[in-house]
Parts: sequence; structure tokens; C-alpha cells
Amino acid sequence: MIDVPDVLTHVLAGYVIGTLLSIRYDGVGPAHVTLVMIGALSPDFAKIQLFVPDEFVAAVVGVPFSWSPLHTLVGTVIVACLGALLVAPDGRLQALALIAIGALSHHVLDLLLMTPTGESYGVFWPLLEYRLPAGSLYLSSDRWPALVAGLAALVVWAVARHRRERDGDGHALE
Repeated sequence: MIDVPDVLTHVLAGYVIGTLLSIRYDGVGPAHVTLVMIGALSPDFAKIQLFVPDEFVAAVVGVPFSWSPLHTLVGTVIVACLGALLVAPDGRLQALALIAIGALSHHVLDLLLMTPTGESYGVFWPLLEYRLPAGSLYLSSDRWPALVAGLAALVVWAVARHRRERDGDGHALE
């Protein structure tokens, strides 16, 4: 099941981080903010298993298969590298960094989740089997993190808009 508040929280957190980077660095514009947002959502690409089950892919390719490793640091690195390949060669390093920043924010937020076992997911797999203690701050189905992220996004959007108007810069960050 896709927890809409959780997905929305990750995307809004990516927007906040990307917009703050665009305020701080001249070379970061609206397209770069989008890359951070995509990165923030990328570990949840593992949820594609709801539409294309592991068993179906395993039957098609003839080997055991799972989407779950996409939700680990190694999976994140692979997705970020593949995503950077979709960008022109001169922007790939920056795209890789921005996607990675977004994905890192996703993992940090997920490590704050409350879990029944008291442990987080195997974020370091296959490098380590160790599972960090869960942060037990919120459930993925809670709506308040999305509200907090939404308010933060609204504040950052207003600050960015004010700075654009003050500096006379005509490009939009939306």
C-alpha cells in the first residue's frame, strides 16, 4: 500500500532542500530543484512492486527478482547514476549530486519512522546486515509530517519569491 502522506512528505522535503540550494547557489535553478525532488522520491521506486510484482518479473527474466533493494543505499546509488545518465554530459555530475541529496533526505526521514520491531529497514544492505534503531518519531501513515513539510515548502517558496523580486531576477522557481 502506498502511504500518500509519506510520499508527499518526501517530495515536499525534496522541494524545500532543492529550493534552499537554489537560493544559496547561482547554478541551481528550477530544473535542479526537480532533480532533488525526484531523488527524494527515488527510494520509493521500490513500490513499483505494487504494479509489477516481483514474481512476475522473476517469471519473465527466469531468475529470482525483487524490487526491494531499490530502497537501500546501494539501490539509491544505482538509481542516481542511471538518472544522471539522462542528463546532458556536462550536467551529469551536478545531476548525480542533486539526486543523491534528495535520496539521502528520503533515507534520513525513513530512519525517523516508528516501526513495530524498533529497528529501521536494512538501509546498508547488501554491504551490512545491521539495522539502525528506528527513530520512532512518526508512522508512515501519519499526516502531520506532510503538513509540516508543506508549511516548510510554503515558507521556502515565499522566501525564494521575495529574493527573486528583490534581486530583479525574472526566472521562476515553481
